[in-house]
Amino acid sequence: MSDWAVEVRTAPDPGRLAADVRAGLALSPVTIPPKWFYDEKGSQLFDQITELPEYYPTRTEHAILEAHAPELPAVGTLVELGAGYSRKTRLLLQALTRDGRPLLFVPLDVAEEPLREAAVRITADFPTVTVRGIVADFDDELGPLPGTPGDRLVAFLGSTIGNLTPGPRAAFLARLHRATDPGDRFLLGADLVKDTDRLVQAYDDAAGVTAAFNKNVLAVLARELDADLDPDDFDHVARYDTRLDRIEMRLRARRDLTVPLRRLGLQWRLARGEEILTETSAKFRVDALAAELAAAGFAVEAVWTDDAADFSLTLARRGP
Repeated sequence: MSDWAVEVRTAPDPGRLAADVRAGLALSPVTIPPKWFYDEKGSQLFDQITELPEYYPTRTEHAILEAHAPELPAVGTLVELGAGYSRKTRLLLQALTRDGRPLLFVPLDVAEEPLREAAVRITADFPTVTVRGIVADFDDELGPLPGTPGDRLVAFLGSTIGNLTPGPRAAFLARLHRATDPGDRFLLGADLVKDTDRLVQAYDDAAGVTAAFNKNVLAVLARELDADLDPDDFDHVARYDTRLDRIEMRLRARRDLTVPLRRLGLQWRLARGEEILTETSAKFRVDALAAELAAAGFAVEAVWTDDAADFSLTLARRGP
């Protein structure tokens, strides 16, 4: 019999987008947090991106998990941050339930429906797994986490960590430290520094899927803020900042625009050529990432990469 439940800790907040846009309009360049890409259409477009020949991170991480998940220590609880539909997590579940071991799986995501769909599938396919989903935002406090202290593995896959700039990244790791206990482990997926052309192509594919994904945030703003935004008024831009080791995705205005944001009571003026920063994706070096983890109280136990060193999975243990 299926054993699953979903706890709603963070209810949808219709004012959060408005607050993020107000804050972003005060920045230079104007900045929209990448979390707002992921309405239903945006999620579908991102799924298409992961299948593109230019977009190596998803398939590379999957290959590393396939090769090394069996080396993970046995734990009683697996927590996944930003779980979504938990598709890639199946490799972890297979490894952690080998020999019929029981496992508590705690997927955490801001969207409730994917957690419920994943819970039904996982409990059907993994009879020794109990699912306790949590609807929450990892931008908020993460605890308390279910499971026995010191016997948890927290997974944060897909290089989502790269969407956080250094200050917010350190704050996230501090929240993770507060939510976990000594002996708990952290499995982190991270994209690594590599050839600039390959990085740019991964975010500006020939088929234009990433451009459509980037422009979809304009549709979200138009719908949620009652704004007159036409995606055809913007160009998709992807560039690599070698100083900060990060990809930046931007939207560049093709003409002078005056955009009413009716639900904010604002007029947003953009000059031709002005850019909106919609996503940053940091690329890491293994030693520097280990140093960030150490500063947050996590000691690296293992690092696994693919043969080309395109992507890494880091296993770290939370100290006292």
